[in-house]
Amino acid sequence: MRSMKNNGYDNRRVVVTGLGVVSAIGTGKDAYCQSLQEGRSGIKRISAFDVSSYSCQIAAEISGFDPLTFMAAQQARRIDRFAQLGVAAATLALQDAGIRPGTNGTRAMGVILGTSVGTLCYAEQQIALFYEKGVKRINPFFATSVIPSSAATQILLSLGIKGPSHTITTACASGTCSVGEAFEMIRHGALDVVLAGGAEAPITPLVLATLGSIHLLTSENETPATAYRPFARNAAGFALGEGSGILVLEEAGHALKRNAKIYGEVVGFGSSCDAYDVMAFDPTFEGPVAAIRHAMTSSGVRPDEIGYVNLHGIALPEHDRGEVSILKLALGESACRIPVSVTKPLTGHTLGASGAMELVACCLMMEKGFLHPTINLEEPDPQCDLDFVPNQARAARVDTMMSVSFGFGGYNAACIIRAFAQ
Repeated sequence: MRSMKNNGYDNRRVVVTGLGVVSAIGTGKDAYCQSLQEGRSGIKRISAFDVSSYSCQIAAEISGFDPLTFMAAQQARRIDRFAQLGVAAATLALQDAGIRPGTNGTRAMGVILGTSVGTLCYAEQQIALFYEKGVKRINPFFATSVIPSSAATQILLSLGIKGPSHTITTACASGTCSVGEAFEMIRHGALDVVLAGGAEAPITPLVLATLGSIHLLTSENETPATAYRPFARNAAGFALGEGSGILVLEEAGHALKRNAKIYGEVVGFGSSCDAYDVMAFDPTFEGPVAAIRHAMTSSGVRPDEIGYVNLHGIALPEHDRGEVSILKLALGESACRIPVSVTKPLTGHTLGASGAMELVACCLMMEKGFLHPTINLEEPDPQCDLDFVPNQARAARVDTMMSVSFGFGGYNAACIIRAFAQ
């Protein structure tokens, strides 16, 4: 299980001072927050390519995204869409935090980004072009743009950040793990400020065909907005989404010194691996329970102090039921009284970016005093008996929230944030 020694620092406090998001339900924190509150789904018929032969023909595409708002045309042409989304979200996050690299007394700033399929969109396009047109048509920037770290690279170049940078790939737990790693680095003195989160652009022919062939995706193409139904009796698979969520994590004293707005404090993180199966939970649920318990232990937060949980929720019945069992094992009697909801039916499943986008949602809900709904939950699965905040947002002042992510391959991660108090 993930842990880090103190290295001589007295567990410095880590706060969130900036939020950047690009999603199918809004670009920028305000548009994103409004859609969360309204329970508005961004899932619709795919327009990027012909999907008539695919079993799943719907996803949460981002409409109207113009990369030239955030970068020069030459840069935009050379990089994958997931890198464009990452640069956009990072730019928005730094603007929100009021930080310019090299100023604000920043001693050390880094970037930790999560992704699952990374540059697959770009790779598909370039490989097809290579086989169709030959060697002279290959993009000379293919070698530098196809590696998974290319989004972090573009963030560093665009924003002039010269500190340490890492790219994390732990499937659908990547975004949460990135925030957790950033938390640990600041907490133990390695950095003062970290841009942490995830970026993903998985709506490609190959991904759609692959996930459809193993029956992970919904095929209810006539009703896109209601097709993604986690924890429902008629759950029938998920729909993909694209997007990026970036949080500015900052050492608390550093943030207070510059009078920064503070959304909340990251207080705990835990991760583990099942080492059991690529697709299924270990039936004992030992790994995910351990990740949640470590997040609570490291934060000093008791189960009865958690006021909300953002669940993974991929609308596959066995997986959904497993999540309910995990929460009950990890939180005990508190599990059934804690409100929980799922962001993915709104944003689509953005794979490696999902955990970060969900933590952005937690920060916004904590600030604005509401819990976004689990939409499309007309009739819960009888084995899923938690308080899912069904269909309508709920006004609530919650000062401690947890977000959990479970990735194929057995990756588990949990992150806890709470209201900041000096």
